[in-house]
Amino acid sequence: MNTEATPGRPGKFGLFRNWISLSGAVLVVGSIFAFLLLFVIDSFARLSNPYVGILTFMVAPGFFVMGLGLVIAGALWARWRRAKVSGWVPEFHIDLRRKRDRRLLALFIGGTMVFLLVTAVLSYHTYHYTESTQFCGQACHTIMEPEFVTYSHGPHARVACAECHIGSGATWYVKSKISGSYQLYATAMKKYPTPILTPIKNLRPAQETCEQCHWPKKFVGNLDRTYNYFLADETNTPYTVRLTMKVGGGDSGSGPVGGIHWHMTVDQKVEYIAAKLEKDSWVEDETRQKIPWVRSTDGQGVVTEYRTKKFTNDIAGFTVSTVDCMDCHNRPAHRYQTPAGAVNLAMATGRIDPGLPWIKTNAAHALVQNYTNRDEALQSIATELDKKYPGDKRVKPAIAAVQQIYKDNFFPEMKASWKVYPDNIGHMNWDGCFRCHDGEHKTIDKKKTIKADDCNSCHTILAQGAGAELNQLTPSGQKFRHPGDDVNGKCTDCHNGSGL
Repeated sequence: MNTEATPGRPGKFGLFRNWISLSGAVLVVGSIFAFLLLFVIDSFARLSNPYVGILTFMVAPGFFVMGLGLVIAGALWARWRRAKVSGWVPEFHIDLRRKRDRRLLALFIGGTMVFLLVTAVLSYHTYHYTESTQFCGQACHTIMEPEFVTYSHGPHARVACAECHIGSGATWYVKSKISGSYQLYATAMKKYPTPILTPIKNLRPAQETCEQCHWPKKFVGNLDRTYNYFLADETNTPYTVRLTMKVGGGDSGSGPVGGIHWHMTVDQKVEYIAAKLEKDSWVEDETRQKIPWVRSTDGQGVVTEYRTKKFTNDIAGFTVSTVDCMDCHNRPAHRYQTPAGAVNLAMATGRIDPGLPWIKTNAAHALVQNYTNRDEALQSIATELDKKYPGDKRVKPAIAAVQQIYKDNFFPEMKASWKVYPDNIGHMNWDGCFRCHDGEHKTIDKKKTIKADDCNSCHTILAQGAGAELNQLTPSGQKFRHPGDDVNGKCTDCHNGSGL
């Protein structure tokens, strides 16, 4: 095809008869066909696929816009060439007295309305798709797999990612997309950290996200909880603790103020500094696991300040944070089970037979080895446990259960597991409550201390042990009996989640 301009007035669609405009037209037609095909596939598919959504609502519309741009660019280029060669410049003139001009104007208006309608529909679908859990968790499969899998097994599995990470409002949506632009670059250039770092900086306050469902004024009452454990001995001795969890309340108008949610009392404020000691100097602790300074302000405005013995610094150089939901519920949607906890649960629910000698220890040992990839891990788990119990039919379901535990909680490619993500609910495997309730936080005059041994403030042990002992309920509470010998100190002095 000769794309050189010819003297004189061009024929019908003459300005579009060039390779640039024709290439753009091919892109437009192809993108429309691809969009319709992908839309039908996505609508009727039994299982959703994140990549089909990306192609449908992002890639296809992108090529459509690119094609239109090329069509217009080619026409402008042809117009410039004709003007340069022949001096002819087409005049843009509409005369509504002419039937042809009226028809062309009607087609232009109709086409514009259809284009705007299609654009609006595509924009709407694109907006919702980029807010979907599917897009957040599965589009970048390797990077976000740990977050997506743990989310899928968590208590918020039916809550969209955007509900917590973005929330409502245009401002935070724009912020998230700006942040997402860098994340896209980091993914493409492989500049992302392994594992993904937490806590997330500049996370939206819990009052604007969590509290849209969880109403602070209704944090009232107690919960009955039963925790089943198996000891790391030959017989996998069962040990159960049943207790009342004193959730308490945060608003005196709805019930007694106290219990765990005292920290979120509506009428008071609790603040803290997260800092750690490095080379004889205090620096900010981004993981928020070390808290050397706490300040509480009650409803009457009385301020009480607590410090650990070594923290004598002026607080002016540190970030003072106000306690909110995320300081304790820091893993609300992405909880990694510890090997000990996951094996305990599998044994309690019958997926692993407690009658297999030393199975608690052997299963935990198989899980915590330093594997380089998932296939190696699953094969090694099967081999190790099969050697421990040759010919025992009970080992096959045990192997399947341990492999599933690994797939749900260990991601060697991203170096993600329970070890790198502290869970501050409780105090068994991570300091959690003991970050402040360690007996080391005192007022300057030493008259007040944040107690470490006041266990009954948060829970009351109703029964503990095994067998008939669990029928001996004590409403007033029992003193905790550690299986085996009595121990002193924090749980984390011995427990680390590995079960070994």
